Amino acid sequence: MSQTIASDTFAHSSLRVHVADNVRVALKDLPVAHEVEDNNRLVRLVEPIRHKHKFALEDLAEGESVIMYGVTVGRAIRAIAAGAAITTDNVEHSTDSSQPQGRHDHWNAPEVSAFQGMTFDGYHRPDGRVGTANVWLVVPLVFCENRNIEVLRQCVADALGEDPYRDYKRMARELLHGRAAFKPEPAPRQRLFPNVDGVRFLTHTLGCGGTDDDAQALCQLLAGYICHPNVAGATVLSLGCQKSQIGMLKAAVAERDPNGLRPVHYFEQQATGSEEALIREALTTIFDGLAEANRVTRTPAPLSELTIGLECGGSDGFSGLSANPLVGAVIDRLVALGGSGILSEFPELCGVEHELIARCRDTRVAERFRQLMDAYQRHAASVGAHFSMNPSPGNIRDGLITDAMKSAGAAKKGGDSPVVDVLDYTEPTVRKGLNLLCTPGNDVESTTALVGSGANLVMFTTGLGTPTGNPVAPVLKIASNSELATRMPDVIDFDAGPIIRGEAQIDELADKLLRLCVDTASGRYLPRAVQLAQYDFIPWKRGVSL
Repeated sequence: MSQTIASDTFAHSSLRVHVADNVRVALKDLPVAHEVEDNNRLVRLVEPIRHKHKFALEDLAEGESVIMYGVTVGRAIRAIAAGAAITTDNVEHSTDSSQPQGRHDHWNAPEVSAFQGMTFDGYHRPDGRVGTANVWLVVPLVFCENRNIEVLRQCVADALGEDPYRDYKRMARELLHGRAAFKPEPAPRQRLFPNVDGVRFLTHTLGCGGTDDDAQALCQLLAGYICHPNVAGATVLSLGCQKSQIGMLKAAVAERDPNGLRPVHYFEQQATGSEEALIREALTTIFDGLAEANRVTRTPAPLSELTIGLECGGSDGFSGLSANPLVGAVIDRLVALGGSGILSEFPELCGVEHELIARCRDTRVAERFRQLMDAYQRHAASVGAHFSMNPSPGNIRDGLITDAMKSAGAAKKGGDSPVVDVLDYTEPTVRKGLNLLCTPGNDVESTTALVGSGANLVMFTTGLGTPTGNPVAPVLKIASNSELATRMPDVIDFDAGPIIRGEAQIDELADKLLRLCVDTASGRYLPRAVQLAQYDFIPWKRGVSL
C-alpha cells in the first residue's frame, strides 16, 4: 500500500472523474508499471500513458462500454487490459440513448451573495438591452461586396489613425528595408470617438449562388448582428442582383427592431453612379454614425443584463476537467443572478442528450431539443457524415478520441441550471437563464452564431490554443492547462490549470472568472482577442459543417 501511495499520489498523477467510470485520466506522463490505487485496489499500467489520455481500470471485453463522466463515451472494439491506454485503435464512438431521463429541472443554485447588487458599466440601448461594447458595423449582403468592405476598412483605419496592424506593417518595412531606413513614427493620435470601441467590418462568402434557405439564414444572422446590443448602428452594402436582397434584410431587422430604433443605412452598388460615389456615401454614414454613437456613455447595469455565449475550440483531455466545468460554474452563478448563458455546438452534445433533456424546464423545451438534434443528425447522415467525425486530429492527439468523450466534457460548459429554451440557428435569445442553440462544432461558425443570437460576451475554452475572436462581442479565452497559458500568453486571458494541479478549487476560480467577465463587460479589461483585432465571422451554410 505504501508503494502505491508513493507512486500515484505525488502531484496528482491521475484522476477518476465519476464514481461510475471505468477509466482514469493521466494528469502527467505515466511510465509502464506505474501503480494506481483506485477504489481500494491496485491497477498497474501495462504501457506508458501520455498526460491527458485515459487508461482502463478493469479488463474490458470487445463490445463493452467505456464510461467517463458517468456516461458511455465509447465501445471497445477489441479486448483492453486493465492498465492499458484507451486509443482510437481499441475504442470507437458510442453512446447510450437508454440512460435514465428523469426530470431534475430544479437545481440548487450556488452561493452568490458576494455578487448581489454588483453591476457592470454598459451601453444602454433604446430597446432596453445593454451592450458590453459600442461599435458601428459595416456589413456586405453578398460576397461581391467584400472588396468594397476592405476598401472602407482601410480608409476608416487610416482616417481614425487606429490601424490595428500598424506595428506589423512597421515590422514588415524594417525586415525588407532595415530599421535605419525609417524615422520613428509619431505617437498614435488621441481617439476622436472615445466612447466608441471602433468600426467592425464583416466579410463572408454567401449571399448568392446558394439556396433560398441559405440567403434567408444569412439575412437573419446579419439582422442579429445589426440589432445586437453591442452595435450602435450599421452601414450595409448590396450589389443589387444577388439572392440576399435588401428587402429580405430589412424584414429580418424589423422583426428584431419593430420600432426602428437602430440606425441602418443601405447602399446598392448597381444603383449608384460609381464606386467612388458608393465609397463616399458609405464613409459619410460611418463617420456620422460614429459621432452619434459617441454620445452614448457607459452607465451601471445589473448582471442580469449579461448574456454569455459558451464556446470551446482546440480542446484537449483536460478541457472537461478544468476549463469547461469552471465556465459552467460561472454560468450557474450568472443564472442565479438573473443573467443568461447560451450553450451551442450540437455535435458536441452527442451522448449527453438525456442529461440536457432532463434539465429542460418543460416538455415543449425538451421536445424542441430532441427534434433539432435528430434533424441535425439525419441531415448529416444524408450527406455521408456523422457526429463521430467531429473530433479533430488535435483533439485525438491530446486525449479526446471519440465524439462522445469530447461531448461529455464540452457539455460541462453549461453548468447545472435548468434549460429554459432551445433555439434554432439565428433565433434570438428571449428567455433569461440557460439556452441551447443549434450550431455546428466549428469554432468560428458557432461563435458567430452565439453572438448573432444575442450573446454580449463569450467565454471560450481551449486546451491547444486558438486566437478566435468576434467582431461584435468580447471573447475571453480560458486555458485548460497552465502550459498553454504560459506558451501563448498573447492569446489566453485566464488559466484554469491550477485545477488540474490541485492548487485551486473550481468554486474559488469561478468567482475570480466571473469578476473578470464583469470587468470585460465594463470595458476595464480588454481581452487578448480584441487586442489582436481577431474579428472572425463565418456564417453556417447548413449543408453540413461538423
